[in-house]
Amino acid sequence: MNPWRRLVAMLAETEPGSVQALFRIAIGLCVLGAVGTVVVAGLVEPLWVDRTFGGYRDLGRGPWLVAWLGGPTPRVVWGLVAATLASGTLLTLGIGSRGAALVALQGVMGLTWLNGHAGGSYDELLANALWLLVLSRSDATLSLSCRLRTGAWTDPTARVASWPRWLMVLQLVVVYSSTGFQKVSSYWVPGGDFSALWYILQQPSWQRVDMRWAAPFFPLTQLATALTWCWEISYPLVLATFWARRGPDRANGLRQLLRRLDLRRPYALFGALMHVGTLLLMNVGPFSAITLSFYLTLWHPDELRSVGRRLRSWATARPPAPAPPSPPGRTGRPAA
Repeated sequence: MNPWRRLVAMLAETEPGSVQALFRIAIGLCVLGAVGTVVVAGLVEPLWVDRTFGGYRDLGRGPWLVAWLGGPTPRVVWGLVAATLASGTLLTLGIGSRGAALVALQGVMGLTWLNGHAGGSYDELLANALWLLVLSRSDATLSLSCRLRTGAWTDPTARVASWPRWLMVLQLVVVYSSTGFQKVSSYWVPGGDFSALWYILQQPSWQRVDMRWAAPFFPLTQLATALTWCWEISYPLVLATFWARRGPDRANGLRQLLRRLDLRRPYALFGALMHVGTLLLMNVGPFSAITLSFYLTLWHPDELRSVGRRLRSWATARPPAPAPPSPPGRTGRPAA
């Protein structure tokens, strides 16, 4: 088979829709959280409305969508907020998901690009996730659309294209590897003192609580800094697992070794621990929640289904019933 036909055959592959559906739900909740927390904190107008109308800085005309709607006025901004929250809700529920993802994408970009002082790289990551959901038929199962179509919330027979999930995996690899390769200061790389994490934890703008108590644990922060940097720059190795698993069933040599190692597991475990620690100790916005949503796509739906069956089997397993007590006078020993 020539390369073009191999590519066409690969893009024609399908899989159960459960993983992409779970990703849709997670990203929909991230949209609601990212915008909803600004609403709850009462910061919509201070952050996203021009100073002429009560905001704290000049925002000009704003990005193209805001400018087309009339500029960063209270009416325009609140309209975008409402549209983004509504589309995030529809995305989470799973009805008209592609259209909802597109509306949420435009709302997120319109709002977060208004004020560069009030956001971070996680805004772009959330926008990328929403675009990938525009490409995915993520409401084939675990959705209100499925409920209306089949009468059930899940559809085990639903098949969706596999390539959107592969793009989600690639996005995760790009996030970590590019982050690692950009950390070129002496605080991060070998030859320096690996003090980056220590200084980050001591910055009031990042802290959740006063971190002076961590002074005796400076060597542990050095170790965590070194491990994080090595983990990030080596994250493309995760793609090797996907390469190995796409080989023939009787693969030998390197493919077989990579199948046994399954680098997804240690890399996902380290990443989960890192993000949980970040959530507990630092205030970095919705970055951890958005990134962890991509972890779902590392596994094929059949793999997650197998894990779910084992968990249900473990949860429903009953301990063996205790042996009934022996009747009086029957101790199992001969009478004297």
